[in-house]
Amino acid sequence: MPPVGWDAIRQPKPGVDCLKARDGGGLGGPDRPRASLTPQFRAWRCRMVCGMSQSDYVRRLAELAVSLGANLQPGQIVAVGSEPGKEQLARAIAEAAYRRGAKFVDLSVFDLHFKRARVRHAPPDTLAYVPPWIGERVLALGEHRAARIVLTGPVAPHLMDGLDPALVGKDMLPSVKESSAVVNARTTNWTVVPCPTPGWAGLVHPGLDPEQALDRLWRGIAHVCRLDQPDPIATWVSRLDRLTEIAATLDAHGLDALRLKGPGTDLTVGLLPSVRWLAARFSTTDGIVHVPNIPTEEVFTSPDPERVDGVVRATKPLFTAGALITGLQARFERGRAVDIDADQGAGTLRSLTQRDAGAARLGEVALVDRESRIGALDTVFFETLLDENAASHLALGHAFEFAVETEQDRNRLNQSEIHIDFMVGSNDVAVTGLTREGSEVPILRDGVWQI
Repeated sequence: MPPVGWDAIRQPKPGVDCLKARDGGGLGGPDRPRASLTPQFRAWRCRMVCGMSQSDYVRRLAELAVSLGANLQPGQIVAVGSEPGKEQLARAIAEAAYRRGAKFVDLSVFDLHFKRARVRHAPPDTLAYVPPWIGERVLALGEHRAARIVLTGPVAPHLMDGLDPALVGKDMLPSVKESSAVVNARTTNWTVVPCPTPGWAGLVHPGLDPEQALDRLWRGIAHVCRLDQPDPIATWVSRLDRLTEIAATLDAHGLDALRLKGPGTDLTVGLLPSVRWLAARFSTTDGIVHVPNIPTEEVFTSPDPERVDGVVRATKPLFTAGALITGLQARFERGRAVDIDADQGAGTLRSLTQRDAGAARLGEVALVDRESRIGALDTVFFETLLDENAASHLALGHAFEFAVETEQDRNRLNQSEIHIDFMVGSNDVAVTGLTREGSEVPILRDGVWQI
């Protein structure tokens, strides 16, 4: 039997797939059969993770990012976003991309030490400035229908400690507002993958020596990315199928709102009339299906930014704008976060929510069940990509235009330069749907889907 590839993901399901796939978005593109995975990846995926070295993990993750995440097509430009300390994975991605037929692989590196120097010494009124060519580059990637791969995970998690959090929150780089525009325009096939580093490993596993901590972090990443399966792509196809089924069921209930209730949380999140629930199975305007996050365990949508009321307590730490935020609590009134507190880092988040009119309102609500491999590890990764897929979460800031179907509702979606996820779910947080007819629909109880 040929290896399972993107053909399985590309089959549109009425009411399920978030975007309609077209010809040309398969594993190998219109001129390449689905069995044409690189020989190296066919060999790697048939081996179990036991006994594998760090270099094996790197190669497998690079191939997964290129083949499954971005679903790179022959002849495409590839933009890789990285940081100092992530060279091994970035170079492996370049190798995998060129083997797959990339026209050019472009590397963009952001050094957090430059950001620290700026916060310490630059005039405060200049910290929000972004040189125009940085955003123009992102827009150009969309114009050229490029593929994008971003490596995430903190390299120096304590670098911003001791700095004024209000100043740290003014500088959003490397994030730029043009990224949201390109995502909503669906002009690039893109993915974000974690890249373990010694600094990150020390944060997650502080009780181990550096080498042991890095090895343990890599093994954890391999597990949650399903690199420990004989066929990671087939395993991901199966998981995505389940999540798209859940999204379709939520759509069928015609929910008007969600209620989240648990320790420190009693929050009602309104939904727009034409809302659609999505899994992380995206398609570009040219029909290239891709997975924007590896790993992904969520179903999500964009809420009504004016109908969020109550209190919510984060269940995991948040690392954003170079700062660590723990013990986050927020109170919402008529959609706006009117009170933000935290055990650590509250000032940074308060500063971010003052960036523009939509920064203190929600742009996303996402649900995650306890089948998540990330949640099952019971490990705090201090990295939003991972921690948000361990638990249900909310996001302050920009909404997804493709999460609603009517122009009227698109005009009501939240607009902002930021999009910051924070985790609010756990087995102790019950999620209930409220229909437009006034009935209640149990959705999550003890972390288990009830629909």
